[in-house]
Amino acid sequence: MSATFPKTEKLKSRKEIALLFSEGKTIAKYPVRLLFRKTTTTTTTNVPIKAAVSVSKRNFKNAVDRNHIKRLLRESYRKNKPSPNIEGADQFSFLLLYTAKEMPDSNVIETKVKAVLTKFAKEQLS
Repeated sequence: MSATFPKTEKLKSRKEIALLFSEGKTIAKYPVRLLFRKTTTTTTTNVPIKAAVSVSKRNFKNAVDRNHIKRLLRESYRKNKPSPNIEGADQFSFLLLYTAKEMPDSNVIETKVKAVLTKFAKEQLS
């Protein structure tokens, strides 16, 4: 899979995001938390994973800070996203959440996102 994050792979559905919070499973490596859910809807695009990122407004009042953290999360996801052979025919929805209250370093975000995604891959293989 190429190391890009095109529009077709972005999770934008409010219904699907609400279902992630209510029915999704969680994998956490502080300060990054991954909510994931196997989707049953068939989309017109054959994308194995649709992903979104989120940062709490409660923890970061300035939009500039939230946007910076979201850019870091998207970039680290783009570099380390799971390959298609891990999922097989299943489709998933991902939501990466940043839960700490301090500004992160890009290296910390990179290692934690990588750890969360490898843990997800191990769970799906077993």
